[in-house]
Amino acid sequence: MNRVATIAIVSAFSSLALAGASRAESFGMNSPSGIEQTLRNFRGNDFNVEHFYNWRDAGPEAYGPRSAPPRSAQDVRQIQASIGANRMLTRKLANDGVNVRNVINAEKAADGSITFYID
Repeated sequence: MNRVATIAIVSAFSSLALAGASRAESFGMNSPSGIEQTLRNFRGNDFNVEHFYNWRDAGPEAYGPRSAPPRSAQDVRQIQASIGANRMLTRKLANDGVNVRNVINAEKAADGSITFYID
């Protein structure tokens, strides 16, 4: 019985350590420097574009991207510059009718896709 309990405890701690490591990575990937690096190197087609609204002034029926981290004006300029530095991404967004100057936020999902928020 002692051996079974020890294995169970070790398994539980191992699971927590792995979960903590993957969660820690997700915190950094949407930080200002993390998302900028992602946008400069993004080569995929897996992205979507959503309108970003001012949810604080919206009524109780409002729904939207509550998980998107808030960005300062400087962060928004850096995001736009990072997109501009990636010609392939700029071209793909333009093909979808998105002007880089209208992008005010970006968020990377755990599956590697990116959501761009436009004004």
